[in-house]
Amino acid sequence: MSRVAVLMGGQSAEREISLRSGEGVLRALQAKGVDAFGFDPAERPLQELLNEGVTTAFIALHGRYGEDGCVQGALELLGIAYTGSGVMASALAMDKLITKRVWMTHGIPTPAFVQASEVSTAELVKALGLPLAVKPSREGSSLGFTKIESESQLTDAIAKAQRFDDAVVVESFITGREFTVALLQEPGGPVRALDVIEIVAPKGNYDYQNKYFGNATRYECPAAISSEMAGLMGALSCKAFEALGCEGWARVDILWDDQTPNAQPQLLELNTSPGMTDHSLVPMAARESGLGYEDLVLAILKTARLKQSAVPALGKEAFA
Repeated sequence: MSRVAVLMGGQSAEREISLRSGEGVLRALQAKGVDAFGFDPAERPLQELLNEGVTTAFIALHGRYGEDGCVQGALELLGIAYTGSGVMASALAMDKLITKRVWMTHGIPTPAFVQASEVSTAELVKALGLPLAVKPSREGSSLGFTKIESESQLTDAIAKAQRFDDAVVVESFITGREFTVALLQEPGGPVRALDVIEIVAPKGNYDYQNKYFGNATRYECPAAISSEMAGLMGALSCKAFEALGCEGWARVDILWDDQTPNAQPQLLELNTSPGMTDHSLVPMAARESGLGYEDLVLAILKTARLKQSAVPALGKEAFA
């Protein structure tokens, strides 16, 4: 790791949060003596990483062009090792529709859903009931999200989500408690779940403002749930991570209706490049396990690698 670029900013709707995450990561790496600098792909072409002598990239980008496999593919071509999941896993996890379809084949519980373009609003309500959650398939930080209570709200909610993505997910709204599970993987080892965090947002509204800028949201770490339920959430999160082919680190968001007997936790989505700001949840869970912010960043950096490195390049002899 002779020279490390912290990729931050980028072109997505989550640019502002990515800059905050990247600045925190950069300070941590420099405090640990790593030769690191910040690099914004929205301002400089990735090719310049080679001119800078970069051997490793810490991806602190969120959303499109940073968390969806695009940057990962470019880094593979440039031969620069990088943190987090590879091209395919990043692309799968970024797409909520595809994620849920993969999870269903593995028996991982996730709220019932329909792609908005496939049926009429009346059919959506008939299939899923009310209330409903409407969200863009390939966006994060709750951008474009709407909870609706009646069919009459659906058209506007879908239009709002379509401002962020053509593909829109409509899913059953799970009334209950909100949790998140941070996942870390040792280089070449199994993934492990950190302590479960419960998110207690004002009026249950964990939106963009309450995630990153307000102080009204309360976080319980570890969550006040039984050890059996915490173990189940952790195991399901690890299974979800493996089902998508992820590696390095991630965060899984979960809803659980604890008022319904025998209700299972419902997995909503998996983030392959979670936030690393002062409000972020992975650093919070890591602290509870005795891993400070700087050591967490270094642990993630140590998992960086080229995911295609084991595949030999085809030389002309292959076609002889």
